[in-house]
Amino acid sequence: MKQIELLLLDNVANLGIVGDVVKVKPGYARNYLLPFGLATTPSAAAIKRLAARRAEVAAEMAVIRKQHESLIDKINAFELTLQRSANEQGVLYGGVTQHEIAEALREAGFDMIEDRHVRVGDQMKRLDSYQIPVVIDKELKAEVKLWLVSDKPAEDLGAEAEAEVEGELVEEGAAAGGDPITAEIDE
Repeated sequence: MKQIELLLLDNVANLGIVGDVVKVKPGYARNYLLPFGLATTPSAAAIKRLAARRAEVAAEMAVIRKQHESLIDKINAFELTLQRSANEQGVLYGGVTQHEIAEALREAGFDMIEDRHVRVGDQMKRLDSYQIPVVIDKELKAEVKLWLVSDKPAEDLGAEAEAEVEGELVEEGAAAGGDPITAEIDE
């Protein structure tokens, strides 16, 4: 595998910060880093010129890192409740996505949370509680407890349960060979 050395002119996620000399594949350099002005060929003069900018970026990243660490501490103890429509068995009419969870966290005051930080494998499709991983950086991870609850008031759920029971009674009367209408009136 052939790799080339480049000097980063800007921060590149999962690669490095300003002033780093990195080795990358030629296609990545040719198609992304060089056309977008994110890197150049390394030279002693260019490295010296970027030394001050690198120190500034490193200081900024240290401040951001501290903010992320305090955010992770707050998020670990956080519980989020979302109301959704569901049928009687607790199956949601629409799943809950990572975007919806990230949006709810931002509304709860966690402004630094982006959609990509919330790690949900598949959509959640049942009323239940879930442990949702939040990964800001490789070492900065937390879990949020998510409660998916029905948007129907508790008394409405009780009425549906009673209707089910009445339906079963009607079916029992019909199964016994009686007329479903008279079975319903008799009971």
